[in-house]
Amino acid sequence: MTTASFDPRALLAESRLGILATIKSDGRPQLSPVSPFYDQAADVIYVSMTEGRAKTANLRRDPRATLEVTSKDGWAWATAEGVATLTGPGTDPHGPEVEALVDYYRAAAGEHPDWDEYRSVMVSDRRVLMTMTVDHVYGAKIR
Repeated sequence: MTTASFDPRALLAESRLGILATIKSDGRPQLSPVSPFYDQAADVIYVSMTEGRAKTANLRRDPRATLEVTSKDGWAWATAEGVATLTGPGTDPHGPEVEALVDYYRAAAGEHPDWDEYRSVMVSDRRVLMTMTVDHVYGAKIR
């Protein structure tokens, strides 16, 4: 196993697909594929999710979460653990809940071609922004 020069935070920063683990009411993990954005400077992970989904309900009950990402070739992985806060859903396309999702999108993907449409969809889809402060990161590069 090669871990001497491997930086799991760098893998978190470059990954746009991961598995988010939350805790079900019976204590078992619930796993969801997500599109995370890791702000390395702030050591925070952001994920846009929908109100009413299992992961959102789980985080409202127990904010502990774990995110795992892998390299494209599958030979490296990084896991981040932390506590999540949820913002939203918003009812006003220009309210603070939707503004948080706009900031997330800009950081993760750049400018949207139609911000009015994006804002409208964030309200109609009842989107929520998860902000997870990273408490612990670990991982490895096998090859």
